[in-house]
Amino acid sequence: MGSLVQKPLVVFIMGATGTGKSRLSVDIAAEYSGEIINCDKMQVYKGLDIVTNKIQEHEMKGVKHHLLGEFDPNSDFTALDFCNRALMVIEKLVGSGKLPVIVGGSNSFIEALVEDPCFRSKYECRFLWIDVCLPVLFSHVHQRVDLMVDAGLVDEVRAVFDPMADYGRGISKSIGVPELKEYFQAERNKAVDQETARNLLQAAISDIKANTCKLITCQLSKIYRLKEELKWPICRVDATAVFQKQGKEAENAWEEQVLKPCLRKINW
Repeated sequence: MGSLVQKPLVVFIMGATGTGKSRLSVDIAAEYSGEIINCDKMQVYKGLDIVTNKIQEHEMKGVKHHLLGEFDPNSDFTALDFCNRALMVIEKLVGSGKLPVIVGGSNSFIEALVEDPCFRSKYECRFLWIDVCLPVLFSHVHQRVDLMVDAGLVDEVRAVFDPMADYGRGISKSIGVPELKEYFQAERNKAVDQETARNLLQAAISDIKANTCKLITCQLSKIYRLKEELKWPICRVDATAVFQKQGKEAENAWEEQVLKPCLRKINW
C-alpha cells in the first residue's frame, strides 16, 4: 500500500468583529512563518482605514498581508472574486513552504472558498473560532467605536462623502458610512443649528454601535450554521477572559487561553 499524501494546510481564523482575529492571525503566522490573507469584505478595499478597522502596520509585526486595502472602493468585490484571488495566493504560499492564514469576519467569503471544489480537493483546513461572551463583546465594540471616533472616523468619512453614493456597493456599505449621511447633509446644507447638528452626530454614532452589534449577531449565526448544518470541524476558543482583564493579566490570558490552545490545534 502506498502512503497517503498529506494535503497542505490552510488555517482559518473566524469570529465576530472585535474579538481579536487580527491579533491571533499575526501571532499564528509569526509562529509558523506564514502569511495572512484578508477575508473581510470591506477591508479588501482601498481607503477608510479607520471605518473598516484595518490592522495597522505596527500591529502586523512584519507579517505580510494579502487582499488588504488593494481594490477600488467603488467596485463590487464578490465572493467569487475572493475565491479566485485567494486561491492564487494560497498556491503561491504553499509552493514557497509558507502557511496560509485566512482571517476575517466575512463568513460568506470563507464558505465560498471552502466549498469550492478546487480548494477542497487540494487543501486541508483548520478552523479556529475566537469567541467572546456577547455582553462583554458588545461593551467592547461600543468603546471601540468611541475610540474610532476619537481617531478621526468622522473626518475620514467626511472627506469622501458623496450625497449621491450607492450605499449598496463597494466600501460605502461599511458600517460607519451610511449612518453619517444625514449628519453630513445637514452640515453641508447648513440647515440646522449647532445643537441639532451635535444631536445628529450622536445619533449617527449610536447607530454605528447598534449596527455593529447587529453585525456581530449575524456573523455568529453564520458560524453556527457552518458548524451545525454543514458540519465544519470548527474549534471554538473562548477569549472572554482577555477582555475582562487589563495589562499583564490580559496578556497572560491571551497567551494561555487563546494562543497556546490554537497553536496546539494547528500543530503544523
